[in-house]
Order: sequence, then structure tokens, then C-alpha cells
Amino acid sequence: MTTRRQLKLGAFMRPVSIHTGAWRYPGALPDANFNLDHLKRFIRKLEAARFDAFFMADHLAVLNMPLEALKRSHTVTSFEPFTLLSALSQVTEHIGLVATASTSFDEPYHVARRFASLDHLSAGRAGWNIVTTSNPEAARNFGLDEHLRHEVRYERAREFYDVVTGLWDSWSDDAFVRDVEAGVYFDPERLHVLNHRGPHLSVKGPLNIARPVQGWPVVVQAGASDAGRQLAAETAEVVFTAQSTLEDGRRFYADVKGRMDALGRNRDHLKILPGALVVVGDTLEEARAIRARLDGLVHYESAIASLSIALGHDASQFDPDAALPDIPDSNASKSARERVIALARRENPTVRQLAHRLGGYSGLALVGTPASIADEMEEWLDSGGSDGFNVMFPWLPGGLDEFVDKVVPELQRRGIFRREYEGKTLRENLGLPRPANRFFPGT
Repeated sequence: MTTRRQLKLGAFMRPVSIHTGAWRYPGALPDANFNLDHLKRFIRKLEAARFDAFFMADHLAVLNMPLEALKRSHTVTSFEPFTLLSALSQVTEHIGLVATASTSFDEPYHVARRFASLDHLSAGRAGWNIVTTSNPEAARNFGLDEHLRHEVRYERAREFYDVVTGLWDSWSDDAFVRDVEAGVYFDPERLHVLNHRGPHLSVKGPLNIARPVQGWPVVVQAGASDAGRQLAAETAEVVFTAQSTLEDGRRFYADVKGRMDALGRNRDHLKILPGALVVVGDTLEEARAIRARLDGLVHYESAIASLSIALGHDASQFDPDAALPDIPDSNASKSARERVIALARRENPTVRQLAHRLGGYSGLALVGTPASIADEMEEWLDSGGSDGFNVMFPWLPGGLDEFVDKVVPELQRRGIFRREYEGKTLRENLGLPRPANRFFPGT
């Protein structure tokens, strides 16, 4: 009997909803993004539904838009990802815990240490989302007047990955003998000093934490530029992407998996999960009405600020009732800029219309009944568009509850989503191998 391919599902939970109007939706918890009791309820619900991972984005700047827009945002205050996930690791047993850490504004030793700690605290459920940080305002919080150039950020990120994974391999799995009679705590022959010196980084090592339970926490990547895709093909085991149509998803999937083939990597050792805002209704009309109501809660100040961030240019200077003008390149996120420009060319909206779309959520949206949403997810899975999805909920708790209570059972009925976890670690549940220690083969 042929076994059906299985969807992998992450939950995008920082912010708890990516939609700007989420905190204002009737029945929503306005403080859901910064309330530990709420977050514990959410992650337990997701674990009961057998989600693969609880994913936390991160933001290293508050002042990234005008105050008139910023004052309407529910994301200005959020828990620091490692602190929160460490707490949540103690109230869960199976769901993965993925945190974002920047290669531009952190040091490899810090990152290696934190993720190794989280992996041990969670018994093997940690994942590192590698980002180079696209927001230029973040640079000013870390002693820089302007952001590193795009190409430099990715060069540093590639070297950063090599250093962090090298530090995770500092100790063999059997290094800590803890021989009480002999008085020997560890075997020095099972310790490796990294002594890395490269173009961007200099790190001696070793790491002062035992090798992570998973060998390495699962490596996640989210860039969609050419440099980002190449980094993903070389290093990532999960890719969170933002393809808004199935056609675009297939192209992205084929490109990244093809790059893996060229590198000699097993394409099954990377899971591509597009972000998808999922709005569930008992009928298609009801689901569309929910989305329309949600979008109607977005103020123009927030909308135009979101468009400015995506483009890397001040969109408030544009004629709101005209088409989007030509936008020169910038040092901001290239993939976000390209997605917006492609949307503008495809649908020819006014700047005002485009801004409201960006102010809510402009990416892939699955809006419909549990059956129609399952149909779309199944088509993406079966036609080479994705290996699953990073699900974004329209508001909390209602949007999460609707997906878990109605869509997940439909996916399980079709045999494309698990009813029980396959293993104890995030790697086991994603079907990813445990990496060998590069310095101590066989461990």
C-alpha cells in the first residue's frame, strides 16, 4: 500500500497573528501577544492537534514606522523568544520550539549556547531560524548608523552557520564520563577546540554546554532572495517562505530543491513551508466576510507604513489613488520588495488599495470551509508546491480554535496529517536525520 505524503505544520506565533487588525477583532484577546497564560493555552492546543512546531519571529527595533502607525500595532511589545520558549518547554512534551536569532546583531557563541540550552531543556525540540535582519532601524540599536549591505549580511550568515554548528560539535556525545571513583568528569580526548578565524568572525571555543540532544537544533531559514535561496539549499532543514500563489510556490520549491540536488544534499532533508493566513468559515461566504471584517480594522496610517517597510521607501509620498510608481532598489529585504511589486503588477491596485492589503496581510491566504482549505493544502502538497505550511491565524483564540477543531480533523481524515507524533524530538517528527559530529565521527 502506498503511504501518503504527510503535511508538516508550523504555527506562526510571534506575533500571535501577523494581521494588523487581529487584536481588534470581536472576541480576540488584545494582549495575546504578551500574556503568558494565553500563550500556554495556545501551545497546548497546538500540541494536542499534533502541530510540528511553535514558531517565533523576532523584531529588534520598535521605531520602524511613524508613531501614528506604530500606536496601532499589537507587536510593539512581545516576549524575547528564548525566554518564552524556555518557559513553554516546561508545559509541553512534543511540539517543536523554533526561535529566530539574527546573524547580523548577535554573536555565534551566544546563539550556539542559547539553542543548545533550549534543546536540552526541551529534550530535543529546539529549532534555529537563521535571519540576517532586514529592518535598517535595528542597526541603530546595535551601535551602527546603517545596516550592513545585503550581500555582506549573507556572507556573514554563511560563516556564522559554520561557526555555530562547529560549536555544537565541541563535545562528542560520550564526552562526559562522570567517573566518580576516578574523579574524572569528562574525557579531554572527546573535546574539540574550534579555533575559527574567518573574514567576518573569530571564535576560539569550545562551547560550554554538552552537545545538543538533536546533535544540532533543527536549522530553519526564511530568506527568498537568490542569496537566501542558496543559503537555504546549503544549510537549511526547514524553509519558511512567502509564496502567495501555487504557481510561485512550485517555482520556489523546484528552485531550492534543485539547488540541493546540485550540492548533493538529499531533498527530503529540507521541508518547505509557505506561510498561510487561514480563515475558516462554515461557508465560503462566511469566511470571506470574516476576512473583509478583519481587513476593515486596519487604519490607513498602519497600512501605508507597512507598504513603506516592504518597499524600503516612504510610500506616504505617493499619490494614494494612483498606481504604484517605479521603486528603486534599497538595502531592505529584497524578497519583500519583489513580492509587493509583483502583486502591484499582477492586480494593478492603487497605492491605497495596495497599502490596505499590506496593512492586513498580503501573502498566501486560504479563505474558505474546512473542506476547501484542506483541498488547497492537499493540492500544494501533491503538486510540488510545499511540504506543508507555517499557519498564521487571523486572530486569537478564535482563529486558532477554528483551524484546530475543524481543519485538522479533515486533514487527518484524508490521511495527510498525523494523529500521533512520530517521535520525541523535532527532528524525528519532521523526518530529519540527526547530524553526525564533524569532529567525532560516529557520535
